Amino acid sequence: MSPDRIPPDANQESVWDYPRPPRVEPEPRPVRVVLGGVEIARSTGALRVLETSHPPVYYLPPSDIRPDALHEGGPGSWCEWKGAASYLDVAGGPLREERAAWRYDYPAKDYTDLAGFVAFYAQRMDQCFVGDELVVPQPGGFYGGWVTSWVVGPFKGVPGSAFW
Repeated sequence: MSPDRIPPDANQESVWDYPRPPRVEPEPRPVRVVLGGVEIARSTGALRVLETSHPPVYYLPPSDIRPDALHEGGPGSWCEWKGAASYLDVAGGPLREERAAWRYDYPAKDYTDLAGFVAFYAQRMDQCFVGDELVVPQPGGFYGGWVTSWVVGPFKGVPGSAFW
C-alpha cells in the first residue's frame, strides 16, 4: 500500500523526495541532546542521513558529546546500506538509557563520513533540538529519525507502514 504523501510548503522537505539508498549531508543548524537534565551533546558539525520515507537521522561527532555520556551497549545490528552498527548506553545526570544511541565504526564505503559519529534515539532522551526546535521522535520504537516542522511525511513507523 502506498501512503498519501503530504505536499511540502515552500520551506519544507518531503521525506518522499529523499533518496534510496540514503544520502549523508552536513547539518548547518546546531544540534543538542539532553538527558537527565544534562546537556550531553552540542554540535555544529552534525551530519544528517536522508532516506525515503524517514525523517532525518542526525549523527554527532564524538568530540561534541560529553566523554562520560556514552558506554558500550551490547550487540549491534546491520543496515543494508551503512553496514554494522554498535549500540551505546547513554548516561546523563541520574539517568542511564540502555541502547539509546548507535554508531558505525567501520561503515560501508559510501558512508565513511559517518565513521564514529553517534546518533541518538530522540524518544529515549529528555529533549533533542535542531536549531532552536524541539524535535519529535519518529513514530514507532525501531527507527531513529527526528521530526521537525520543516519535514513532512507520512513517516515510516506509523501504523500500517510495515510494507512501504
